[in-house]
Amino acid sequence: MTIERNDHSSPNSNYNPKAIEEKWQKTWPEQGIDQTPTETDKPKFYALSMFPYPSGNLHMGHVRNYTITDAIARVHRMQGYRVLHPMGWDAFGLPAENAAIKNKTHPAKWTYNNIAQMRAELKRLGLSYDWNCELATCSPDYYKWTQWIFLQFLQAGLAYQKEAAVNWDPIDQTVLANEQVDSEGRSWRSGAIVEKKKLRQWFLKITDYAEELLKDLDKLTGWPERVKLMQANWIGKSVGAYLEFPIVGMDEKIGVFTTRPDTVYGVTYVVLAPEHPLTPKVTTPERQEEVKTFIKEVANQSELERTAEDKPKRGIPTGGKAINPFTGEEIPIWITDYVLFEYGTGAVMGVPAHDGRDFKFANEQNLPIKVVIVPPENEDLNLHYELEEAYTHPGIMVNSGEFNGSNSTEAKQAIIEYAEEKGFGKARVQYRLRDWLISRQRYWGAPIPVIHCPKCGIVPVPEQDLPVQLPENVEFTGRGASPLAQVESWVNVPCPSCGTPAKRETDTMDTFIDSSWYYLRFCDARNAGKVFDSAKTNDWMPVDQYVGGIEHAILHLLYSRFFTKVLRDRGLLNFDEPFQRLLTQGMVQGLTYTNPQKSGNAKYIPSNLVNPNDPKDPETGEPLEVSYQTMSKSKYNGVAPEQVINKYGADTARMFVLFKAPPEKDLEWDEADVEGQFRFLNRVWRLITDFVNNHSSAKVDKSKLENPESKKEKDLRHAIHTAIKEVTDDLESDYQFNTAISELMKLSNALTDTDCKNSAIYTEGIHTLILMLAPFAPHIAEELWQLIGNNESVHKASWPKCDPAALVTDEITLVIQINGKVRGTIEVPSQSNPEELKKYARESKVIQRFINGKQIKKVICVPKRKVVNFVIE
Repeated sequence: MTIERNDHSSPNSNYNPKAIEEKWQKTWPEQGIDQTPTETDKPKFYALSMFPYPSGNLHMGHVRNYTITDAIARVHRMQGYRVLHPMGWDAFGLPAENAAIKNKTHPAKWTYNNIAQMRAELKRLGLSYDWNCELATCSPDYYKWTQWIFLQFLQAGLAYQKEAAVNWDPIDQTVLANEQVDSEGRSWRSGAIVEKKKLRQWFLKITDYAEELLKDLDKLTGWPERVKLMQANWIGKSVGAYLEFPIVGMDEKIGVFTTRPDTVYGVTYVVLAPEHPLTPKVTTPERQEEVKTFIKEVANQSELERTAEDKPKRGIPTGGKAINPFTGEEIPIWITDYVLFEYGTGAVMGVPAHDGRDFKFANEQNLPIKVVIVPPENEDLNLHYELEEAYTHPGIMVNSGEFNGSNSTEAKQAIIEYAEEKGFGKARVQYRLRDWLISRQRYWGAPIPVIHCPKCGIVPVPEQDLPVQLPENVEFTGRGASPLAQVESWVNVPCPSCGTPAKRETDTMDTFIDSSWYYLRFCDARNAGKVFDSAKTNDWMPVDQYVGGIEHAILHLLYSRFFTKVLRDRGLLNFDEPFQRLLTQGMVQGLTYTNPQKSGNAKYIPSNLVNPNDPKDPETGEPLEVSYQTMSKSKYNGVAPEQVINKYGADTARMFVLFKAPPEKDLEWDEADVEGQFRFLNRVWRLITDFVNNHSSAKVDKSKLENPESKKEKDLRHAIHTAIKEVTDDLESDYQFNTAISELMKLSNALTDTDCKNSAIYTEGIHTLILMLAPFAPHIAEELWQLIGNNESVHKASWPKCDPAALVTDEITLVIQINGKVRGTIEVPSQSNPEELKKYARESKVIQRFINGKQIKKVICVPKRKVVNFVIE
């Protein structure tokens, strides 16, 4: 191998990131460096970041996410993979429409301006995207196929419309899916307390895939366990029984689901949700006014308020009665605020002796409490067993007819079989997961492609008429009805089936629809005739490495898995899961100054107004609390990426976000650490430009690489190939970029400190350092690669391979610590055991110099780290 420089003039000794980065950001697209390969003779690797909403500005969280994925993509290219690494825009959504209302502009103009700005910022980071694959979900070329996919769901019986109590965001004036309401009952976007409202809405039947979505979590061995657990909990599988309680004086029955059929003999009342259709039927005349009043009060409560464990449980009797089919006893029917019609059957059986919530409610309302399970040691007490709290554990059944004396756990199946035999129950599996509500009463989204005909009913828009495009002449009011409903020329159309005057659907689709399939379109992004070519998509999918935030663990990831399975069943895909490996990167946190003394909410203070050595509120002089919190404008702790790039360069920004913390951990922003990475790149620049200036031509003799002549050469080659092994291992296991960069620093130090700078091994080390720096700092690596005489891009070069023979060494460097502080090193035989290491350390001049008559209390040996620590007094 010969390394010769193309330009024999001396390179600039000063590192100039601005000039270097601008040069290569212009050159790479001209050379097509990042284009997706079309040949299929290499193994594939699909690297994907969750695509962004085009808000107008990148933040440091974006920088971290995209740099992580870019480093992964670059490494795999150098390792011989054909790589797909695309970028696009999740471009529909409320912010654009709200901006249109506020700024009197069109959402499309606002969105595309933001896309242009963010695209330019992404390019400044040197991200190796194939921009030929770029897509925007708000483009008719994309949402045509979103609408086509909706029609696939409709044809499969997986899309339907019904009237339902829905989550209503009073600020954004639109419907939200259950998943878009947080644990406090607030909208995921506006933060408003969500209200309940009855509307006719479109749903997708994700519940048809609940069992498969749950079962296939076992296939996701490359996903974090906590993400899989979050999805499993959201799907919420419960195994139990469906039981029917006849209503006295009526032919109808109240159906309930229970996971505790062993407690059914202890049911002393039944509860209906206030919204249950049976509620007005079972209410007696004398109770009607009180029940109506209670229903109105409950309607104003959020779901959180109704189900919170620490809130009092409110309820009233309807006057109606049901029959416990197991005992034949009449029991009262109540309505309460804690039972929701949307969950289960909208009714529950009250078993106060064996359910904590029921026990509390029964005591408050003076309802009967009947014990039907006792601890094994209390079996003989039977009727006289007194409860101070609900007994919810397994035990022995009492007061339970023919099941008396049975073990309650073992009796569950027998009780279900008894109910099936008698005709008032059966086994059932139930899920917490609800069907996905996708209707949105806003403009900036994909129109739902159906037409409502007074004769034909719901008629799908013919495929040849797609896309149903958004009209431009729209008034944005934000009043809660879709602006599309006001555009009569767009709404009023003939029925495609019979020609009768009909109306378009005016709701648009939830934006999570758009992001549930975009990864499939990237595989064939320019296909005008199909949603995608199945052969191409099946070739590239599943995504080999997906990178994004933990906040999408339920919403986006669950929906994407659902879409993949439906499209598989429609014959378009040949795989079950979309994302093979998932990396959920931590947040970027900034130094935050807070004055908790302010009345009401804590006040955040801009850092430029605070003396970091004596942090006080500039207005009041009160001491401030100092902490790291997730960067945001409202906390005045954000750092704009362009500020960092302008000052230090994109390569420094990339090195910092990769080095500061493991990718799955939160990263604390520290300007000093940014400067540290800048200094490291400067050292690398000087190291290699010095090499170039002193070696106009360098030839590497392979025999000298494999058979170093001196110990110094042998040690240097050992350092080089140790770095190759460690960096490669760090990148191939869990993408531990921080430790990989540490190894690059060690290699840089070894090359700086060596005395054999004229050897072939030194040239190999320079070569190796640049190659392994390339995924992390692509611009400087490319520049240095060219300076040492290469014509082809470093990003097309092969990743260095470790020579196992170079790792074998006769001696190792043993680090000697005194009370935990490094005091020196010595060379010792590499095969030394721990006792021998201690012996060599005791005999060294290093330890003798620092003891000076002091007593050694303990000697701690860490062979793996090659450290011996002496604890002395």
